[in-house]
Amino acid sequence: MTPIISFEEVLRDISVKPSAIALELAKRYGYRPYMVERYIEILGLDEARELLKAFEKPLTPSIRCNTLKVKNCNSLIECLESKGYKFERIDWNQYGYRVLKIGRPRLGATREYLLGYYYLYRGVASQLPPLVMNPKPYTCVLDMAAAPGGKLTHIAQLMNNTGLILGIDISRIKIRALRSHVNRLGVLNTILLRADSIKVISSLNLEDSFDYVLLDAPCSGEGIIQIDKSRKTKTTLEDLAKFVVKQVEMLIAALKAVRPGGIIVYSTCSIAPEENEYVVSKALELFEGIAIVESVNEYQSLFSQGLTEFHKLRFRKDLRNALRLYPHLHNCEGFFVCRIRRKS
Repeated sequence: MTPIISFEEVLRDISVKPSAIALELAKRYGYRPYMVERYIEILGLDEARELLKAFEKPLTPSIRCNTLKVKNCNSLIECLESKGYKFERIDWNQYGYRVLKIGRPRLGATREYLLGYYYLYRGVASQLPPLVMNPKPYTCVLDMAAAPGGKLTHIAQLMNNTGLILGIDISRIKIRALRSHVNRLGVLNTILLRADSIKVISSLNLEDSFDYVLLDAPCSGEGIIQIDKSRKTKTTLEDLAKFVVKQVEMLIAALKAVRPGGIIVYSTCSIAPEENEYVVSKALELFEGIAIVESVNEYQSLFSQGLTEFHKLRFRKDLRNALRLYPHLHNCEGFFVCRIRRKS
């Protein structure tokens, strides 16, 4: 099958020659130079230094109170604080809490966790995509890369277990964790498949079938350097180009799967514009219908806006409506969230 976009085209578009200062900072902090060159171009030298320093600090974990099982989240927090924990409410999610102090037992082994009263996250940013989606009850949702299940179970909570969620993931190991979380959290409106989501959409004729689609795309994971230092050097430009090709293909499949008028949320745990604005801009260019990047007013002022240009590349102007999360600015992992509405 002929690729929708060629690896060679992507690699040509994203190749960059690092400057002397980027080479120096990359050596000091242990990064691939092209990554640091990118940070300087996006943020400026001083702020790029702050970003690199922030990536050296530990990531603050968080929990989401699961209202499918808990009627009073304050009671849950009081119970956990009696075990030595301390929490701070996330100001943009009424059911989300940062973990400020660790108690005993660990959060993944408490009685409340095992009963499904909360979901545990490594950071806080993963709680944002379902909120940006804002799915209505009794609708139909597709999650194209659903494991391990934080976003899928959050969507089910927002829908109050109504409607239908089709959760697909290609990983045999990860989908076991997804099934476990779905069962533990009391999610009842979900069908799970271990498969390639692009092939499922095509072979089952699922075009124009969903009110909402979430594509939390497989990516370089460049935004989670706080918990995985190998991400500083793991991804070559060639590896990055391979990710981009797959991401564009998956996003075009998402655009086909959603009904006209429906919503796609595209997200990654990466701050690389190659995996974010470039992917969205290219997919919308190649998609045969019409789609726009929507503003998400209630979150727009809380986070950084998307890029409309980078290096030699120029992106769609409506990509300024996308949300960028940076460790040094937002006290979380690096993240990207974009809300797309298919018009036709």
